[in-house]
Amino acid sequence: VLLLQVAAEKQVQFEVRQAASIQLKNICRECWAERMNFAGYPLSDGEGKKPPLLDDEDKGRIRPGLVAALLEEPEKSLRDLLAETLHTIVIHDFPQNWPDLIPALLQTIQHGAADPSQGLRVHNALLALRKVCKRYEYKSKEQRGPLNEIVAQSFPLLLPLAQRLSNPDEHSL
Repeated sequence: VLLLQVAAEKQVQFEVRQAASIQLKNICRECWAERMNFAGYPLSDGEGKKPPLLDDEDKGRIRPGLVAALLEEPEKSLRDLLAETLHTIVIHDFPQNWPDLIPALLQTIQHGAADPSQGLRVHNALLALRKVCKRYEYKSKEQRGPLNEIVAQSFPLLLPLAQRLSNPDEHSL
């Protein structure tokens, strides 16, 4: 949680924020859920020890904080790291443990589409939405259930946005 706060704090030196973002991504990748090998057995290090897992309280604070940080991040390298961290969490927690993710992203897109000053937030919400959809990219038709729901909810918002962006008089969000 502290790493996320450092990564999100604009007053902190860029390199420190970047290091915190990298460390957060790596911790979430290693410690969000128990990792399994191809045979279905838990992974361990050379000494047979398993990495510690984050507790549910920390996860519950990281999820909304990560979305908030990602939506406000103007630096591409930090935004990409935060988006990759979101993707890692989505793999394990969406939709069961993170049902409010898509509504939050769609609300940001909807509000921001009408307000040109919210272009960064809309862009970053679209990036996050892409990372959620990526989770289902190579899944079979039977395993894509949540993707169909995401498409049904998001396309009515995305179509007018795309039409507006394709207008020659419109230069940005």
